[in-house]
Parts: sequence; structure tokens; C-alpha cells
Amino acid sequence: MARSALSAPHLQDEAAAFAYVEARLWPNGPVCPHCGETERLTRLTAKTARMGLHSCKACRKQFTVRQGSIFESSHLPLHLWLQVIHLMCASKKGVSTRQIQRILKCSMKTAWFLTHRIREAMAAKHDIFTPPLGGAGKVVEADEAFLSRDPAKKLRGPGPALPVMSLLERDGSVRSFHVPDVTGASLHSVLARHADPKSRLMTDDAQVYRTIGWNFEDHGRVTHSKGEYVSRQDPTIHTNTVEGYFSILKRGVYGVFHHVSEAHLHRYLSEFDFRYSNREKLGVSDDRRAELAVMGAKGKRLTYQTTRRAGPTAAGPSSAPASWEG
Repeated sequence: MARSALSAPHLQDEAAAFAYVEARLWPNGPVCPHCGETERLTRLTAKTARMGLHSCKACRKQFTVRQGSIFESSHLPLHLWLQVIHLMCASKKGVSTRQIQRILKCSMKTAWFLTHRIREAMAAKHDIFTPPLGGAGKVVEADEAFLSRDPAKKLRGPGPALPVMSLLERDGSVRSFHVPDVTGASLHSVLARHADPKSRLMTDDAQVYRTIGWNFEDHGRVTHSKGEYVSRQDPTIHTNTVEGYFSILKRGVYGVFHHVSEAHLHRYLSEFDFRYSNREKLGVSDDRRAELAVMGAKGKRLTYQTTRRAGPTAAGPSSAPASWEG
């Protein structure tokens, strides 16, 4: 018998939504975000108290599980947050801001902030403690692509083309980066930090990869310029996996979002990386993927300034222009 995935209790009832989020952000019980107290806490159950409100006897402040997360300072009910998280995690090519606006019957500003905060929860922290992709006996594919307003024209299209480099571990995760250009300096810095030199590196025949390929256990190349996409000598030498990922990314950008701004491109890359790295083939269901996104919401409150600053590091406007997604 058919049953909608959106009929789950935490997606329909506010009390169940708070219980769901608290169980994932507070696995060991409530924690005061103001002072870190875990013992002298009381849940307020009066009729006038807000849903999920707690009181800390140590610092005498009140809080909910929303504080210190992407849910903070939002007037949207928590169960609607969880509905949008589920939709974004279950949609292979993403969901546009306008679609979320129509589903929730809210303003575009609300839908735009909502989706960007969820993308921030999906983003992985690539710090010095993050292990590189690959390893002994594993294969890492590297390739670059260009995103522009006109996918048919690429670099000749109106507006700047945005170069993206992706590293993909076969049967594993993917990491994508918006790079300033596709020169050796830019691509080599990404490879040196995010790809294990004990891996087998697979690339196309671009000259920029030849000067770093020797650092890896093996460097397989396919000559796309001659129509070669799988090596005749060794069928494991190809970049078809990462190119398949690019096909999903481009269909999402061109078919769903139509255009994304450079200032927010890294957030969209985080969204597509998250879904691909937690895909069904790796045993991750839609429900589990949404749960992982909720667990990543802690400590990632996202705010915006009211004016746009120039450059790829701009925080973004107070509301998105109506003519494009980002």
C-alpha cells in the first residue's frame, strides 16, 4: 500500500519535529547553548511557553534546540523546515527557490534563506583534520567543468563561466571546488590537499595533470581529443564516473536553478556533493540522508548582510533577485 514519505510524524506535527531534531542535535540530552550546562536544565511545559523551551538554572537563560543551528531566528515552524530538508535530500537535481516558495506559500525571501541555510548544513568542513580522498588500492578521478549562463556556449556565453574542479573516489565520496581558473597552480593545490598520493589518479589528457600525476601511485590518462573515453589497454582507466557526476550537476544548475551566482556557487556544490556522497548505491536512503542533513545543522547558523559586496566571497543580498536562483 502506498504511503507518502512526507506523512511521517516529524514532518507533520510540531512537537514530533522538535523531538526528532532534539534527538539528533542533543544525542546525550539537552545542552545549554549559553553556558554549556547539561545537568540543571528544565523543560518548560506551561501553556504560555514556546514549543521545546528549556530553562538553565546555571545561567538563568532560556533556549530551544533551534539556537546555535541553522534553525535559529526563524519564524517558520520546525516541521516545515524538515519537509524542505527531505525534499532537497530526495531530489537528485535539487529543488528551486520558486518551487519551495509555491509549496510553503511563503515569500521568495523566506524560501531563499531557507534553502541556503540547508545547503550550509549539508556542507562538509574540509579542515586540516579531514582525510584526503582515496588511499592504497583506491582510484580517484579528477576533472574540471565550466558553468555558465548558456551551457552550449561555455566560455563564449554571456556572463562569466565558472570553473569547477571535482575529485571523486570510485564507490565513495566526491568533493567539488570553485577554482579561479584551470591552470596548474589552481588544480595542483586542490589535488595536493584532497587526494591521497597512494591512490591511482585518473584524468583526461590535459597538460596540467601531467606535472602532478607522478606524485601518485599511478596516473592513468584518456585522450578525449582522439575520441578515447576508456583505455583499450586497461578498462579501469577512465573518467566516466566524475563526468557522470558533472552531468547531474549541470542538469541541476541549467534545468532547475537556470543560473547560480558566483557568490553562492560553493553552497550549491556542497548540496550536490552531499547528495552524491550519501547516495542510494552506498546504502543511504532518502530518510537517512535527510537525517544526516539535520545532524549537520548544529553550529552552522547562516546570516546575510543587507547589501551585496563584489567578488566571489560576498555574503549575498538580503533577498535574492527574482530573475535567478542564487
